[in-house]
Amino acid sequence: MNYYELHFTLIEPENYQQDLLINELADIGFDTFEEAEFGFKAYISEAEFNKALMDEKIAVFRPQFSFSYEINLIPQKNWNEVWESNFEPIQIRDKVWVRATFHQPKPEFPYEIVIDPKMAFGTGHHETTSMMMDMMLDADFKGKKVLDMGCGTGILAILAEKLGASSLAAVDNDIACYDSTLENAQLNNCGHIRVFCGSKEAIPIEQFDIILANINRNILIDQMDRYAWVLKPGGDIYFSGFYESPDLEIIKDEASKYGLTYVNHQQTKDWVAAKFSK
Repeated sequence: MNYYELHFTLIEPENYQQDLLINELADIGFDTFEEAEFGFKAYISEAEFNKALMDEKIAVFRPQFSFSYEINLIPQKNWNEVWESNFEPIQIRDKVWVRATFHQPKPEFPYEIVIDPKMAFGTGHHETTSMMMDMMLDADFKGKKVLDMGCGTGILAILAEKLGASSLAAVDNDIACYDSTLENAQLNNCGHIRVFCGSKEAIPIEQFDIILANINRNILIDQMDRYAWVLKPGGDIYFSGFYESPDLEIIKDEASKYGLTYVNHQQTKDWVAAKFSK
């Protein structure tokens, strides 16, 4: 699979301007974003890229602020080179060390996760992923059944198993993410992660103690009923992939329709990760 890289440059950029563009791009299939000088880079598979649709969606922002973009096609064989040139290890508190296969280990961290990102989103660098991991450190996963929706590289499912989860289902509708999760689970010696390729119809018909859903606002709303159906009474669900305003209130309203009660949330650069309970 080939990918398109779009390099967006903003004139006199403000954080909210970049976030508006990223939010719109995420809604139409862009699945990976990277900080860049004077803007950001956005990635989408060649099969999903629709330039006319993208231009239509982002045209609404042109009267508000100035921006431009360049398009580059990245052949599949070059994708790893792109990541290896940009991917640095990260840490969550003093507990989790996330590195690629080409970085040195740090055994002083209680939890080390090795991620070979390839074409899948979820290396921990994006605020939504790092906030989800931070919130997970305060939860009790011991012996729990966990569902990871939009699993990307499988990083959240891997952390959940390392935190003691006994059974995990990881679901993503991208075959590259499916393959990546299988590979990364093996890299991290995780033996309890089952991986499924598909959308909400691929969720196993069983009850889960904890659900992790780091996707985007529109998909979370569309799949909310299914999440509530498979979440045990008393279970917890963690949402991310959306903004504080106006998305959080929209998520709260939709969740309340299915008996999911807001507990708390974290916020970084306008991105939000929120906990709800059933």
